[in-house]
Amino acid sequence: MKMLCTFGLLLALTAICRSALISKSHKGDNPLLQYVVNNSLREHPVLTKLRLKTIEEDPKYMMMVAPEQAQFMGNLAKLIQANKTIEIGMYTGYNALNLALVVPESGLVVACEINEEYVKTAKAFFTEAGVEDKMDIRIKPAEQTLDELLTAAENGTYDFVFIDADKENYETYYEKSLQLVRKGGIIAIDNVLWGGSVINPAPDDLSSITIDRLNKKLHKDERIDLCMLTIGDGLTLAIKR
Repeated sequence: MKMLCTFGLLLALTAICRSALISKSHKGDNPLLQYVVNNSLREHPVLTKLRLKTIEEDPKYMMMVAPEQAQFMGNLAKLIQANKTIEIGMYTGYNALNLALVVPESGLVVACEINEEYVKTAKAFFTEAGVEDKMDIRIKPAEQTLDELLTAAENGTYDFVFIDADKENYETYYEKSLQLVRKGGIIAIDNVLWGGSVINPAPDDLSSITIDRLNKKLHKDERIDLCMLTIGDGLTLAIKR
């Protein structure tokens, strides 16, 4: 009960991000959001280096999770004393590194990624931060990795999962993650607002349609407790009952 109360307080603190709806601090064009970052972000120096390198060198840098959102998820992982975590869609490794810095020395981050160049970038920073021994990088489709974990009888052994990959497979990732997390474990799902296009998806917009369908499904899913936040491009927290 105490953990739930603390969890509720932390969720309440995200209300300040409401005016930043469908925005990321990467853009730097929202004064209130920048105020939040300036007065709350405590970013590990290696995370800073990785973030800046990604912004400078990759035109797709907006795929990277915003630092204030990563910090929020790191605090959630601390609150539930997460040890085993999964990152579905590692990209250049910002949030995977964020999780690795949070979990204990015996902790684990299973990181799913299909782009070897992104993995190469990430590995250098994992080594610099001294967390490479906590990383289990799987360079293959995420669904395959999740199936391998389920086959290895790791059901109910993970504490925290972050889903931030191809939107068309979000529901598949969610269902498999729900099997892998323990009771009280958290599945965090990114981009659940998808730039606002989930409100009235175009008939040919498969990503928006898929996300909207999942949002509606989770709203009715009695297997979880639920909170959808307007931080970044929308973040849903599904807590397994």
